[in-house]
Amino acid sequence: MASSTDVAAPNPTNALTEKDFVQSAARASHFMDPRTFVQRETANQGLGDPVAPKPVKGPPPGEPRSGGEATDSELGVLAGLRGSWTGKGFNLIARPDKQGGLPFSLELNATKETLEFTSISGPIPNRGSKQDDIFFLGLTYLQRISEANESGGLHIEPGIWINVPATKAPKAPPSIVRLATIPHGNALLAQGKGFEVKGGPTISPASSTPTQENGKAIKGLGYLDPFLTAQPPAGIPLGAIANPNLVLSQANEGLKFVKTVVLLIASEPVGGIENIPFLTSNATAIKMSAIFWIETIKLANGQTRLQLQYSQTVVLNFEKINWPHVSVATLVKF
Repeated sequence: MASSTDVAAPNPTNALTEKDFVQSAARASHFMDPRTFVQRETANQGLGDPVAPKPVKGPPPGEPRSGGEATDSELGVLAGLRGSWTGKGFNLIARPDKQGGLPFSLELNATKETLEFTSISGPIPNRGSKQDDIFFLGLTYLQRISEANESGGLHIEPGIWINVPATKAPKAPPSIVRLATIPHGNALLAQGKGFEVKGGPTISPASSTPTQENGKAIKGLGYLDPFLTAQPPAGIPLGAIANPNLVLSQANEGLKFVKTVVLLIASEPVGGIENIPFLTSNATAIKMSAIFWIETIKLANGQTRLQLQYSQTVVLNFEKINWPHVSVATLVKF
């Protein structure tokens, strides 16, 4: 089963039109609204209930917490992340440019990336006052992204993924959580669900189109002009400026998928992003949605390999407009 996307093919001409962006924005509106993202993407993936990890036992009373590597069954859907990954991707961000005398500038980057996950060596206890204690496991990670053809860094991010069991107080199903720290001065907490499906990923469009703060389209202000005239970096399809997820679909052409683990997270309704005062005044990150696919691919010799893909949309707010910052990548273990 090959990957799929429910967005039209990119405009065959050498330029994008406003229609390309309007269509992509309409089909990808849930990426810009974390409150509906997990529910909508769950439906898009055709999934059922989330996969819960094997219960994690804490140490007996009075004994110190023991170490040791987490088992796959205890990590649940996060188990496939463990290890080191490398690959390529695409980054699109509209950022303020007062220093350059413009409302904003559009930055497009072909990227190279390493992403390393390490198991946390022992159960994590959360002590209960309204229910018994819970214990869970997770992984730390370090993400490093740079320009594909240069040595300069674009992004570095340390963080943690955890797999939280179902709870009674509050009454909540199992969930996965990502915590991240970004050197610009942001801290993220995003929560969601993990699933396993047969075959390959279903890749919905991700929109780069700016909107009003209420989510409605911007009309007559010329804010799409730089998007319409921009040229993508080498190796990035033209249509990816309107829908960056085309880069992921292009990477999957000709591949045969056995199964896919899907990780869906968003900063709303549970979670959020904190910003330093400079960002709050100049370009504050207000919300985030992301989807990760851990894909098992069948090779011509009958063996399999793992591929990790993700699409992430962070919404920045400045000039009283919401601007999508979209990052996508395709990685393999090394």
